[in-house]
Formats: sequence, structure tokens, C-alpha cells
Amino acid sequence: MITASKPRILVTGATGNVGTPLVSELLSKGFPVRAVVRSHDNRSAELEKLGAEVVVADLYDAGQLTDAARGTQRAFYLPPFRPHMLQSAAAFAVAARAAKLEHVVQLSQWTSHRSHKAHMTRQTWLADQLFAMIPGVAHTVLNPGMFAHNFLRVIDFAALLGIYPVLSPKGKAAPVSNEDIARVAAVLLTEGPDRHAGKAYRPTGPALLDSREMAAIVAKAVGHGVLPIDMPIWLLSKVARQQGVDPFEISSIRFYMQDMAEGTFEFEGGVTHVVEELTGTPAESFETTARRYAALPFARQTFGNRVKAFINFNLVPFYAGTKFDTWDKRMAFPPAPVSSLSINDENWRREHAAQMAIHQYSDIGHAP
Repeated sequence: MITASKPRILVTGATGNVGTPLVSELLSKGFPVRAVVRSHDNRSAELEKLGAEVVVADLYDAGQLTDAARGTQRAFYLPPFRPHMLQSAAAFAVAARAAKLEHVVQLSQWTSHRSHKAHMTRQTWLADQLFAMIPGVAHTVLNPGMFAHNFLRVIDFAALLGIYPVLSPKGKAAPVSNEDIARVAAVLLTEGPDRHAGKAYRPTGPALLDSREMAAIVAKAVGHGVLPIDMPIWLLSKVARQQGVDPFEISSIRFYMQDMAEGTFEFEGGVTHVVEELTGTPAESFETTARRYAALPFARQTFGNRVKAFINFNLVPFYAGTKFDTWDKRMAFPPAPVSSLSINDENWRREHAAQMAIHQYSDIGHAP
């Protein structure tokens, strides 16, 4: 039951993979939720059925975000994975101050680094600093590593065609589910700034896995043998074009795969107990997450799905891929004077070694 005396919580990206389970988790704890969406649709209608107040707002417009934030006390900011994300972060910072929020929990990245090769990650680092400087607003960073979703969005290939695309043949990660990220975020928001202001938390899955180990787990989830196949970036760009994925997202993912190969997600052991420490329940296994994905409509092993997958698979070569270096130049992204992967930067290693040691660190806004 929602309790009026509890602080009202604003959630952006409320119909997304993390936002939807977060709204559900907060409502189950009795906290009133205002869910920010881009438009009214079936997904927002489901949130209303759960008991959320749904508002439409442009994440790049400070005025609309301020109107959405007024009357709330705490907020979860989920950045749009888009080229001008930093404008959205700035607009949200303006809204947070104007609405006099007491606490903002921000979804960041484990790779957050001022000079990262990915434009999205350089923007994320700037957003980290920006949010930490909002006067009078407590700030908490949630910076998971690789989402399990990144490795399971192609589970239909495994279920229907018996192949598992491998994006990074080297390196390991501890993939964390969207649901576990949402459960951690819910704890940070409901316990509030007294316990979590100025801290950062890295939720992970329970075990480091390489791509071949993930393929074996996916095979168990779909119930038959699966052949892992390396998918180079040029081929991934064709699949992305076929599926309507924004080139910006794939342009960033290619560097995150390099991060994985270089050991960024294995750094200092790579696995934390943040999920269990904060929620009281261990992080779910990659197999548990994979079985849930295998049961989704797009991956169910029906005759119709098999025919559709076979046709789409054979059409992939006919799609034009994206030449990412050319695309980046055309987008005129501000370049880093000297770019690097996260793990190759001394400042990043020092800051993140401290976080791995205690699962949190302070003074985020004053990172060197």
C-alpha cells in the first residue's frame, strides 16, 4: 500500500528495461512514484495499472523536467543512450535544483572515464561531475558493468538458429540483470541520502564469465546445442541496421567490447556483493536471466519464429553496415585530446580500485 508520508520518487526512463522493474519495486515498498515517459502507450498504461502517476516529458527540456519533478523529493535519472545525452543531464540538473529534490540516484557506467574512446562514456563522466555539483541535492552513483541484456538481446539467434553471436572473444564480465540493478536502485532511493549521499555502488552478477561460458549457459536455457560464432563489428552493424538499433549505441558498444577484452570488467576481481549487501538477496545467475529471456515471445521456439529468424538471418548481408569512424566525424562529436580505454588510465584504476575494495567511494564530484 502506498503511504502518503513517504517521499514521492521521480523515475525517468520508466518504461525501459531498468525503469519498469524499478517502478514496480518502489510501488511494492509503498512509495508513491511519478513515472516520466516519452509518450502514452501500452507500457505507460501498465505502469498506471500498477499505481504509478505517469507524466509525459521531454528529457532534453529543462522546463518540462522541472514541471515533472515538482512535488517529488527523490529521483532516479536514467540517461538516454543518445548522442546529446549531456544536454539531457544538464536539463535534469536544472530541474533537480529548481524542484529542490533532496536526493538523485544516477545510473552511470563502470567505464565512466573523462577520456574514454566512446563519446557516450565521456558524456557520462561529465554527468557524474555535474550531478555531484548540484547545490543542496544529495547524489548517489549506480555504476554497473556489463548488463546481462547486452549478451542476451540476441538469444533468439541461439534459440531459433542454434548460433550464439560472440561480441568479445576475449575477456570476462560478471553480467548483472536489469532486475537486480532496479532492486539496488530501489534501496538507494527508499533509504535515501542519509545513508547513500556521495557514494557509488557497482552491482554485478555473481560470477565472471567469458563469451564461451555464456554460450554454454545460453544452450542450457534454450534446451539444445548452441554454436558460438565471433561477430565482428562490421557484421554487428548490419544486424543493428536490420533491427533498427541506433548507430550511436553500436558505436559505443564496439569500445565496450574492447574494454572487456582488456580486462576492464575483471578489474580487481570483477565481482561485488553489492546486490546482496543492499537488498538481502544474492544477485541472480546469468542462467536465471537467460532462461527468462528464452521465454520471451521473440525467442520462443515456434515454427513461425524459426521461419522469420531464418529469413532475417539470410537478409543480413544485404543491409548496409555503418562505417563508424566516418559516422563519428559526421556527427561532429567533440574528441578527447588523447583517448584511451578505462583500464589504461591511471586515475580510473586508482578510483575504481578503491571502489572495488569497499564497494563504494566518497567525494565523487571531486575525483581527480
